[in-house]
Amino acid sequence: MKNRCPWAQAELNHHYHDTEWGVPSHDDRHLFEMLILEGAQAGLSWATILKKRENYRAAYDHFNALTIAQYDENDQARLLANSGIVRNRLKVQASVLNARAFLAVQEEFGSFDRYIWQFVGGHPIQNQRTAMKQVPAFTPQSDAMSKDLKKRGFKFVGTTICYAFMQATGMVNDHLVTCPRHAVCARLG
Repeated sequence: MKNRCPWAQAELNHHYHDTEWGVPSHDDRHLFEMLILEGAQAGLSWATILKKRENYRAAYDHFNALTIAQYDENDQARLLANSGIVRNRLKVQASVLNARAFLAVQEEFGSFDRYIWQFVGGHPIQNQRTAMKQVPAFTPQSDAMSKDLKKRGFKFVGTTICYAFMQATGMVNDHLVTCPRHAVCARLG
């Protein structure tokens, strides 16, 4: 694909960029997966997480929040011993806490989708950026999302992580306008 977004030039990023990043997601399981992966990425490159994504799916029961919410100390020890994922005690503990908070949000709102999309008014924000330097690390919407998620007990959900989550799940379209995926994601939104 010509004119991919500059961050996606490495071959490892092609498939993710060309098929998933920026596509509006309303599937609770996928939204939970991206929330966990974006938190795991904190302080690391997204390429590191993409390389480990299939390992995460296997280690985390395909991101079944009901199962993960029941993980005990033995499950967390198993995860910390798994070299196929990021072995960070705080991130592993956060994944379990986040599964529990995720289920509470589903219970309150009927779905995580209904809750999380309120931060963009239910529709993707269609940005018209021409250069990567125009893409912010956070926005007022990601600030509000971060604040509310933290209030609900979520961890590793700072505003920068929330903005990356918003980009990944198509809540914002940050493909550059020169990228063919910008128009595709705009139509999907």
